[in-house]
Amino acid sequence: MVFMIIRRATKEDAHEVVPLVNIILEDMEIPILKEIPLPDLFKVLELAFETEDYRYSYGRVQIADIDGKVAGVAFGYPDEDEGHIDHAMSQFFPQIGLPESTEFFPESEVLPGEWYLDTLAVSPDFQGQGIGTTLLESLPEVARAAGKNKIGLNVDVRNPKAEKLYTKMGFKTVGNMVISGHDYHHMQKDI
Repeated sequence: MVFMIIRRATKEDAHEVVPLVNIILEDMEIPILKEIPLPDLFKVLELAFETEDYRYSYGRVQIADIDGKVAGVAFGYPDEDEGHIDHAMSQFFPQIGLPESTEFFPESEVLPGEWYLDTLAVSPDFQGQGIGTTLLESLPEVARAAGKNKIGLNVDVRNPKAEKLYTKMGFKTVGNMVISGHDYHHMQKDI
C-alpha cells in the first residue's frame, strides 16, 4: 500500500528535491542556465536549498512524501519576499565561476497581496497519482500562516494540462506575464 504524507522539508532533502526543481527550470528555458553544467547547477541549488530564505529553500517547500521518497514539491512565498528571494544563492555563484551578481529570475512574477506558488513539480515516477492536487490542497494553510488570503501562480500558456488542474482547484486567470521570454497566465485563488 502506498502511503503519502505532506510534510515540511529538511536540509537533508536537497538531493531529492533539486532534480524536481530542475524539471521546472528546464521548462522555463532560462538562458543563463543553459550555460551552466548540470552538476554545477545542482551543486549551487543544493547549497542554496540549505539556506533559510532562498526561493528554493527547505523552509519554503511542502513535500509530498511517498514511502520515504520525495514524490513532489510545492515552493512558494509571500509577495513581499520577492525582492530578496534570490539573494541567498548569490554567495554560491563564485564556486561555479559566476559572479555574485548573476540573476536567474530578473522579472517579477508576483502580484501584490498574494502568497505565490513559485514551483509545483511531481517526480516522473509518481505522476498521475493526485500528488499535484494534494500539494495544492495543502497550500491555503501555508498561505494563511503567512498572513495572505489569496494564492497566485503563473502557468505557461503552452501547458493546458496544468492550467486545467489549477482551474479545477479554483484558480482564475487575472492577467498575463512574460517570464524568460515565455507567455504565462497569472492565476489566483481566494482562500
